[in-house]
Amino acid sequence: MIAKRNDALRLGTLSPARVLEPADGVELAAALAAAAAAGESVVLHGGGTLQHSANPPVRYDSAVLTTRLVAVHEYEPRDLTIGIGAGMTLATLRRMLAEHHQVLPLDAPFPARATIGGTLASGWAGPRRATYGRSRDLLIGATVALTDGTLAVCGGMVVKNVTGYDLGKLYVGSQGTLGAIVRANFKVLPAPPEQRLAISTFEDDNRERVVAHVGGMTVPPVALLIRDGFLALRDAPRPEDIDFRPQIVALFEGSESTVDRAMREYRSALGAAGVAETRILTGAAASNGFQDVLDEYVALAGAVSFTLLGRGLPADAPLRSERARTAFPSGGERGVSVETIANLLTGDVVARVRAPAALDAQTLAAAGAAVRSAIGRAQLIAAHDAAVPHVDAWGETPSTIATMRALKERFDPQNVLAPGRFVGAI
Repeated sequence: MIAKRNDALRLGTLSPARVLEPADGVELAAALAAAAAAGESVVLHGGGTLQHSANPPVRYDSAVLTTRLVAVHEYEPRDLTIGIGAGMTLATLRRMLAEHHQVLPLDAPFPARATIGGTLASGWAGPRRATYGRSRDLLIGATVALTDGTLAVCGGMVVKNVTGYDLGKLYVGSQGTLGAIVRANFKVLPAPPEQRLAISTFEDDNRERVVAHVGGMTVPPVALLIRDGFLALRDAPRPEDIDFRPQIVALFEGSESTVDRAMREYRSALGAAGVAETRILTGAAASNGFQDVLDEYVALAGAVSFTLLGRGLPADAPLRSERARTAFPSGGERGVSVETIANLLTGDVVARVRAPAALDAQTLAAAGAAVRSAIGRAQLIAAHDAAVPHVDAWGETPSTIATMRALKERFDPQNVLAPGRFVGAI
């Protein structure tokens, strides 16, 4: 066990007194048991890419890093299953699977830093989940360290496990408040032989036609997004050359014949909607371009910004994103503006609120409330430190809060793990 102090792991106004890096699950479980015996609190850290998707803790004695939990426990390419340490980065896993022409489509931002455990604990659900499923759907087993010092094993290494409670999925989205994921087992998928990314700019007054025409495709893309702002793909050489018109971004995957057919239909649909030009990226360029979009989900912008992700019906996504943007017309109140990404296949709306550094706390909080009102129940996924105290990560407390509190009491009765981080200050 390596112990040190690191103020870089500050959350809110608190920094840990100790930073621990356990070598394996046994050491991690022992660290949690020691914290419980001492009446101390622990916050788990992976790559930190989604650390703002929960509130700052109310107590923070130790940070436990999963940096050293990177073992490949089992990998059976012929069975399409893999068991890996929670500290492995998504980029490392991606390279390993690519050697066998396989993928695990978690679609998380910044894969060079994002870890398996952190992606699961945050409950991240990427834009391709309408095709491939959520991270919890791909998880077939897990090993979790509990605060009583034990290692709980859930599921296994086969896609169909024995009947009973699938407890591994309970930890997905729990923000590290129930246990520490040590190992995760996944079913992986054959890599699609063909991948193409289509990027088209269109006029704002043509938006309804674009949405209507692409929505009627017989071979839909695996991801279909409308971006207003979020300028990662707009690589203009000078700021004055940036095209601020909305874009529609479509990712196609499958066999070459299927993708060819889908691309012909897609371009025909856009042409009928009055979109004259579509930029097509293929191979590695398509993969990198799509990753650029994912990275922008949690990228910060301007002096102060925070980003909310709201779930809803796909048909409502364009309207919800428009409501978020028009909540602050002509630069918005006190210089506040909103950028959005609307997912036409899953119904997600990502809204990034940008504000000047001098904005007062009351206006900043009101901006968060206005965007939540526009896009529906939404979770914070990224924020500048200046915005964190004024924008609750969760918003409205759900009706299931009593069940959530009971689970916390059952799995972490001494409130060791990330106290206050989860919804309802759990």
